[in-house]
Amino acid sequence: MAISARDLAASYAGRSVWSDATFDIEPGSFTAILGPNGSGKTTLIRMILGLLAPASGRIEVFGRTPRRGDPTIGYIPQRPGFDPELSIRGRDFVELGVDGWRWGVRLGGRAKAAAAAEASIEAVGAAGYADHPLGRVSGGEQQRLLLAQALVGSPRLLLMDEPLSYLDMRNQRTIVQLIRDLARRRGLTVLLIAHDVNPLLPYVDRVLYVAAGKIATGAPGEIITTERLSEIYSAPVEVIRDSHGRVFVVGLEEETSHPHA
Repeated sequence: MAISARDLAASYAGRSVWSDATFDIEPGSFTAILGPNGSGKTTLIRMILGLLAPASGRIEVFGRTPRRGDPTIGYIPQRPGFDPELSIRGRDFVELGVDGWRWGVRLGGRAKAAAAAEASIEAVGAAGYADHPLGRVSGGEQQRLLLAQALVGSPRLLLMDEPLSYLDMRNQRTIVQLIRDLARRRGLTVLLIAHDVNPLLPYVDRVLYVAAGKIATGAPGEIITTERLSEIYSAPVEVIRDSHGRVFVVGLEEETSHPHA
């Protein structure tokens, strides 16, 4: 398995975040991590990255205990966008990802790093603005360059923390389709945290739902249902689909409410 968890639990400042999580993520799959704010979605990503130890249970990434700086993992953290005054070129930003997990002198030399960056930029369709200052390109273009940097080291696993949050609907769909296509071509396993499942529904294989101190996984049609979410929340929840196929969840308490579900 790409990721395997057994009886996994997370805590923060002595407080339980979630517990009793047992799940597998298959290699090459595209999984959406969903749930309300503060439920522990980013906590799970930090655990996979080796930045946070489990409170109990175990987790493995490609059969190994997670470790910091794992070159088999590409990661895009949550961010609201770059400062408009940031002058580093997109190309140079992508190149920083070649050996960004290492300390010391870049291995293989500058020419090898530049070639890897160029290939990654081409793969995400960012060649037309790769020489522009990073702070001056659009949100969608920045997201492509972030994706290029995460992929430049040819990882096997890609983790993304709310990459769609600051994009309009058109760019959300474009970026999700790009991620899906790249993942299929490269055999990548993708985990993507999202606040709204609707842009993802046509593309994801699995949903990992984090809420009320629990984690549940399965196909979208298995997890995002009135019955299953009511069970997860231990409270009445209703899943509604409109005439366009968009998903909405209603009936949650205000502090746990969110739009897709």
